[in-house]
Amino acid sequence: MRRDSLPYRHLINCTGILVVFYLLGVTVFGNSENKLLFQAQESPNRSRPPELGPAPSLKLPQIHIRTLLNGLQIRIVETHEVPLVQINVLVTTGSGDEPASQMGIANLTAAMLDEGAGNRSALEISDAVEFLGAMLQTRSSFDASSVQLNVPTARLTEALPILADVVLRPTFPKQELDRLKNLRLTALLQARDNAGAIATAAFNRTLFGRRHRYGTGTTGTETSLEALTVKNLREFHASHYLPSTSTIIVVGDVSPDTILPQLAHSFGAWKSKARVRTVPSKRRALSEREVVLVDKPGAAQSQIRIGWVGVPRSTSDYFTLEVLNTVLGGSFTSRLNLNLRETHGYTYGAWSTFEMRLGPGPFIAGASVQTDKTAEALQEFFLELDAIRQPIGLKELAKAKNYLSLGFPKRFETIANTSRRVEELIIYSLPEDYFQDYMLRVQEVTADAVNKASLQYMSPLHSAVVIVGDLKIIEPKIRALKLGSIRHMSLDEAFGH
Repeated sequence: MRRDSLPYRHLINCTGILVVFYLLGVTVFGNSENKLLFQAQESPNRSRPPELGPAPSLKLPQIHIRTLLNGLQIRIVETHEVPLVQINVLVTTGSGDEPASQMGIANLTAAMLDEGAGNRSALEISDAVEFLGAMLQTRSSFDASSVQLNVPTARLTEALPILADVVLRPTFPKQELDRLKNLRLTALLQARDNAGAIATAAFNRTLFGRRHRYGTGTTGTETSLEALTVKNLREFHASHYLPSTSTIIVVGDVSPDTILPQLAHSFGAWKSKARVRTVPSKRRALSEREVVLVDKPGAAQSQIRIGWVGVPRSTSDYFTLEVLNTVLGGSFTSRLNLNLRETHGYTYGAWSTFEMRLGPGPFIAGASVQTDKTAEALQEFFLELDAIRQPIGLKELAKAKNYLSLGFPKRFETIANTSRRVEELIIYSLPEDYFQDYMLRVQEVTADAVNKASLQYMSPLHSAVVIVGDLKIIEPKIRALKLGSIRHMSLDEAFGH
């Protein structure tokens, strides 16, 4: 039959109709028992969310512990699912170790490590790493610094000398230092026009003051950055980047027997000397609630930050506080977000967190809210901060614990994630098996423990309250709330010296 003939076209059209009926679940031929297929399927019950099952078990691989002759600690985690290796050289030095006159030097030193090392320039390092199909980056926080290499197993031998040069033999070229300083100075200038950045800076200054290290971000200030020289960075590197304060973390498709000789070859000549860590002291609590206003004329939203001095990462109440904060503001369905976003529509999101460091970091609750609802949002914040000090129901408590437990395994879903968990063990001197029992310890948190912690650690009457917004609109209603003493803060006070 010809394809252009009328019978052929009629056959094709009929076949197409049958296919359509079939896909719709309609039976054209057959007895009356054949009906729409989808009618035979059970409709899902959408009247309630599905029941949560038990938290999945998590079996973590063993951490192999080794030490090189120069005292350099090695941690190795074997995972052979993919032919990749993550190597982090962790140095337990960070912004918390900086002298007051050199704020920002730890962050800048870490950033400069791959801007020239050994006999390679910054571009040559970048080209060599890219040629190997690898990624190399540096990081720094208040508590630690690190150089991180992710590389295919087959190229590990070629990548290790580059990593060793970056860690041990940075050249700190002046032109690259000037470039990075200018980038940071520009970022600080831009932050003065960002309401969220202003709120963070003003909150830290209010809570910790200018002289405490936590009162200034890890970047430092314009004054401290401009004063830093190549000589300063070299001295900081020489006195803080040491085998005695460092650990090499290896996660991926390797074994201890194969990787240790390579690490010894690349890092075995690193000379060691003793160094004592600096832990920022605990900042005294505010004697009363203090409200700080920062003017940002024309702002469409107000940035709110409320908090007080919290706890160090070493606190024995860590798991209890994780559960407590999850109830208050640590998840989308937490009290703060359900109140300010879902019930009142004042914000796209409200949150809270304990920033735990070597020293006691801040507890912060915050949101970006509609300008004309700033005072109302503040009222709701304090309603929730007061209410969290009341006993928490068992159902809400179980929901928070399940949220933490069910989300915990994703922290190990990549070799980079796993390496960061090992870093956490080292930085905060946690037991090697700490994460094996993590979910169990979350589930063991009791209502009594959470209620006790809420009374001990939640201090809304002694809080710093920072609001950044259009003061000509929001200030009168804020003053009418009579939350506490009110003062204005300038941008220079928030970011300067």
